[in-house]
Amino acid sequence: MTRRPRPAESPAVPGPGGWTVAAFFGLFLLAALAAYAPALKGEFLWDDLGHVTHPALQSWSGLLRIWFEPGVTQQYYPLLHSAFWFEHRLWGDATPGYHLVNVLLHATAATLFGLLLRRLAVPGAWIAAALFLLHPVGVESVAWICEQKNTLSLVLYLGAALAYLRFDGTRSSRAYALATGLFVLALLTKTVTATLPGALLVLAWWRRGKLSWRSDVLPVLPWFALGAAGGLFTAHFERVLIGAQGADFALSAADRLVLSGRVFWFYLGKLAWPADLIFVYPRWHIDAATWWQWLFPLAGLALLGGLVWWSRRSRAPLAVALLFAGSLFPVMGFVNVYPFVFSYVADHFQYLASLAVFALAGAALSRLPRPGAIIAPVLLAGLFGVLTWNQAAQYRDNVTLYETTLRRNPDAWLAHHNLATLHSDGGRYAEALPHIERTLALRPDYPEALAMLGNVLTQLGRPGEALLPLERAVRLQPRYAEAHNNLGAALMALGRPDEGRARFEQAVQLQPDYVSAQLNLGQALATAGRVKEATPHFAQGVQLDPGNSAARLQLGTALAMQARYADALPHFEAALELDPESADAHLRLAMTLRALGRTADANEHYREAIRLNPALAPR
Repeated sequence: MTRRPRPAESPAVPGPGGWTVAAFFGLFLLAALAAYAPALKGEFLWDDLGHVTHPALQSWSGLLRIWFEPGVTQQYYPLLHSAFWFEHRLWGDATPGYHLVNVLLHATAATLFGLLLRRLAVPGAWIAAALFLLHPVGVESVAWICEQKNTLSLVLYLGAALAYLRFDGTRSSRAYALATGLFVLALLTKTVTATLPGALLVLAWWRRGKLSWRSDVLPVLPWFALGAAGGLFTAHFERVLIGAQGADFALSAADRLVLSGRVFWFYLGKLAWPADLIFVYPRWHIDAATWWQWLFPLAGLALLGGLVWWSRRSRAPLAVALLFAGSLFPVMGFVNVYPFVFSYVADHFQYLASLAVFALAGAALSRLPRPGAIIAPVLLAGLFGVLTWNQAAQYRDNVTLYETTLRRNPDAWLAHHNLATLHSDGGRYAEALPHIERTLALRPDYPEALAMLGNVLTQLGRPGEALLPLERAVRLQPRYAEAHNNLGAALMALGRPDEGRARFEQAVQLQPDYVSAQLNLGQALATAGRVKEATPHFAQGVQLDPGNSAARLQLGTALAMQARYADALPHFEAALELDPESADAHLRLAMTLRALGRTADANEHYREAIRLNPALAPR
């Protein structure tokens, strides 16, 4: 392209040298590592395992499925899940690797943000970048592994913006192609980045005071089309496959206007005063018929009007407001997103939008009289770093995160439910019970909680009480495999094997990859004397979860009962390798070895079984 004359615009400053950028990146990385140190060895939290690559997708063919089979990952963000795929190849399920990548991406984003502001001649560019780096509102995005979608997409978003600014100054086809490529990659990581072309138009207006159709609008029209396509697909995915529809999302147009105003002021308030940050905020009751709720959007309109008037002196405040609100638009309530079930707001929703506010803050601090222009940013960044360190400590494990959430928001039913799940999965059913009961007190028609309550009651020896919540869960959600499986377990415990087996069969039909249902159906068939029919279900359980020692034992036992000792042997050996302290595994392996004529080896395992469980000793 030939370069066209540009309208008058804000003066640009030369970009910083490579060594300067490298120095800031190194400083930012060290600061981020220090601030996020409490979370660097943190365990997987809620939703992380839905993003870290599932075993079925860990092969090269799985990588292709990530790209060409929407629905195999929690959201269709193929570049994000490809990144997780490669990371899993490097360090598997070791969480420090994922945390370090998130911190590295966050430091990279802060550096690119500073570089972008320098290119735009915004005063205090590196101050703004440092505030963004260390502000505690970013903790949810950086300390939570699944939010790599935020950190990675922002790096690509800022890279695309920088490349576009180069194009804007040179009209270079190569720069435009690079910018477009990075924008597409950002969309494939998280579609909130679809707001970039609008942000570029705001920046063009701020720099030059007007927009040119040919120079400013026309180049980003294809980006608007790409962003709209990505946004519509994600909205459809959220609604149909994830479940962002139904009574929880039944807001009128007036309700959504009220909500948008409240969301805007909430996020702005948390940036200005980052106190009481919570993993799950209270879910507001939105009602457009309540007069005071209209104060939020009306205050927003008043602010907009004041900034429009002020733009005759300076366009910067209005540009910041437009960038902030525009970047928040996808999560302001006009489009349904599934987390609205828990709360209408979350810290990670404003990770991208916060950049505009930090840019204004950096510029304001840089204009303080000296030495205030140096002391104030250092003190503020230091304070933010301490707050971030404290906030990051909450993300080191699930129990800490949920208990902290409940101290600040006792009605966070999601935290109660997830805490109950942790206790239940750990076999601590008595500890799980009050949390699951509290979940249902707050959300009576939640099928997942009803299914868990039924399972907990069955495990506590109260299967009769379990039937009512389990039957209710099945009525509410007839295709809920876990509810059918748990109902089957309760029926079996009540001595109703035919009904229980039918429920297990239904669960397997609904969800063939449901390991527990496959094993339960196998056990029900085996108990009825139908061992041959049970064997494929045990085998399917092992195939789905090779590291499940109980599944190995069940399959080995079924094979041994059919005198297939040679086939049973490797499963008992695998069960013992997975759980060396299992007396049952030693005993069954001993019996199989004896049947194969390996008496000496069998006797060794008999002795070990008796050592682990003296009750097995002959009397």
